[in-house]
Amino acid sequence: MPTYIALMRWTEQGIAKVRDSPKRLDAGRKAFKKLGVEIKDTYLTMGRYDLVCIIKAKDDDSLARALLSLGSQGNIQTETLKAWTEDDYRKITGSL
Repeated sequence: MPTYIALMRWTEQGIAKVRDSPKRLDAGRKAFKKLGVEIKDTYLTMGRYDLVCIIKAKDDDSLARALLSLGSQGNIQTETLKAWTEDDYRKITGSL
């Protein structure tokens, strides 16, 4: 399954209810799983983004559905990166 890195910022609504954020994360994990998406790790971060999630999904479309559903709740904005493993990186650069 492909790996993605989701960079997240709380909206005004999300930060106003930040105490509920762990419950929202748990609910999000369950909802994502139904779509074939798994949140592997979540990090609280300092700087431009509030949270960083490492996510596995069966494909880009599944992840897009999951993130659009999450964003529609109004608590978080996301920027998502597709990631390749070190082995894949070595294969790709080795084929140049």
